[in-house]
Amino acid sequence: MDEDASELIPICAADALEEGGKGLRFPVTAGFEDATGFVVRYGGRVYAYLNRCAHVPIELDWNKGEFFEDSGLYLMCSTHGAVYDPETGHCAGGPCRGGRLRRIAVVEKENQVFWQPDEYVRPARA
Repeated sequence: MDEDASELIPICAADALEEGGKGLRFPVTAGFEDATGFVVRYGGRVYAYLNRCAHVPIELDWNKGEFFEDSGLYLMCSTHGAVYDPETGHCAGGPCRGGRLRRIAVVEKENQVFWQPDEYVRPARA
């Protein structure tokens, strides 16, 4: 991943993300649609994904920023119960069968969390 600062977009302070806790949403453009991404902390690292279930393209969080299921081990779609590995985004159970979340490149440095656009996920349109 190219860590050129001009391509890194700030999301939040690093300490705003607690291990297995609430995630933070951020606006993106996915393809040509307005969407959201989200970032969580798991296993001491930060992970970001497009906020879109692999089963049905709807947002995962059941309350704003609530992505983990009760055990804090999996990300869960609030609508159909699909569960995902927070480190890889791969489906770990439920109706997502072999699907995966769309990863967004994320960097943690200088006590900040940043995301990096790619060919599909870009900054939100004004």
